[in-house]
Amino acid sequence: MEKDLPQSVLFCCDHNAVRSPMAEGIMKKFYGTETYVQSVGVKNDLEIDGFSIAVCQEMDVELSRHRSRSFDEMEQWGDDLSSFDLVIALSPASQRRALELTRFFHLDVEYWPILDPTGIGEGRDAKLTQFRAARDQIIKRLTDRFGEPTQPQI
Repeated sequence: MEKDLPQSVLFCCDHNAVRSPMAEGIMKKFYGTETYVQSVGVKNDLEIDGFSIAVCQEMDVELSRHRSRSFDEMEQWGDDLSSFDLVIALSPASQRRALELTRFFHLDVEYWPILDPTGIGEGRDAKLTQFRAARDQIIKRLTDRFGEPTQPQI
């Protein structure tokens, strides 16, 4: 069953290096250009995580060109928070920041508690398993919220 897609969605997490870029990339792959999708972090102090790139590459989602940015930088770059229909926070800190920033606007903020896979697991295989788990949580949340992908999945 297809659900109404918002016009624009902003995903946010702590550093815009793991969860929110994965959510942004997967949403774009699933629903195409029907929705304007961006992602930010509370802070921008990390580059995109290589494991995020790897587990998204497995499903043909390209993240290697992603540039991390914070809420503050987003506004400097001309994306106004109030122009988003929906903000989806993937971490407690980003939920707090989003609620703080949106108290001036009428904006829907949803909280999706997605596992932070960083720092869990010893060795590459164990780390990939954790990142896949986070990716799969995002996929499940997306399809529960927005319905099956509208774009053909190759």
